Amino acid sequence: MSLASTSLHAAQQSSRRLSAVATATRMLPVTANRSQERGVKTQRAYEGHIPLNWFEHGLLTVGSAFVSLANPRRGDMVAALGDLTSGPVLPRLRDRMLASPEGRQILKERPRVNTHTVDMDQLALLPEGTFGHAYVTWLERCGVTPDTREPVHYVDDPELAYVMQRYRECHDFYHCIVNMPVNVEAELAVKFFEFANLGLPMAGFAAAFGHLRLTQAKRERLFREFVPWAVKCGSSAQSLITVYWEKRWEQNVEDMKKEFGIWDPPEPRWSKPLSEAKAAAAKRAEEKRRQTAA
Repeated sequence: MSLASTSLHAAQQSSRRLSAVATATRMLPVTANRSQERGVKTQRAYEGHIPLNWFEHGLLTVGSAFVSLANPRRGDMVAALGDLTSGPVLPRLRDRMLASPEGRQILKERPRVNTHTVDMDQLALLPEGTFGHAYVTWLERCGVTPDTREPVHYVDDPELAYVMQRYRECHDFYHCIVNMPVNVEAELAVKFFEFANLGLPMAGFAAAFGHLRLTQAKRERLFREFVPWAVKCGSSAQSLITVYWEKRWEQNVEDMKKEFGIWDPPEPRWSKPLSEAKAAAAKRAEEKRRQTAA
């Protein structure tokens, strides 16, 4: 058995023991009496906030790390690990936002990204080549929706919690702007890019251990072609946490890449042809025109 297989098998065994504990910690109620017993720092700071003491924080960090490695589809555990390990980095990301006009506007307005706040049909009406049209086409091609992002629970400061939520909800924009799908190797390439660009520990964790799930051939291609691009492009590009994407729907996507200092990666593997995604986006746009005309 290879080292990669051994490590993954050990993680899977450990995750079965820790998953129940981690999930139980995630579901712990925070009552007023419990908060009084444990101190004022455990008071809820925002809707959905789950305060933890040092023991709960450590236990859930370890548990979510093992579960995320063994089963990356556990979005709740992946999100929990991101929350719990982001503490040292979030203040720096907030400072970058405060130093940018767009970033300051984001922090002031606190926009959210989902199908209730973004009119996807309207974006489909935008000309081809615009960021909005590219984003809708990317969603159609990958078969994903922005409504699947887990809320932040374990970041205590409300403003820093929003910074983390903003990163999480803009993750698909990063995929779109670098033209990467959502398969495992492409996701890992984007994580390397994010770690180089933003420095979030969760992205580094995924980049360091996620490749254990790949075949040898895919792993070799990841490190031979995608990782050098991701590290060089991510580290030299503008910090993407400062971009107010929703204000740029009508901007040319290639102009945006030049502005941010981003260039295309090696050609990735897509599961759906671009022509099918464009046809689906065109159908969405036509339905929107009929609704508007009615």
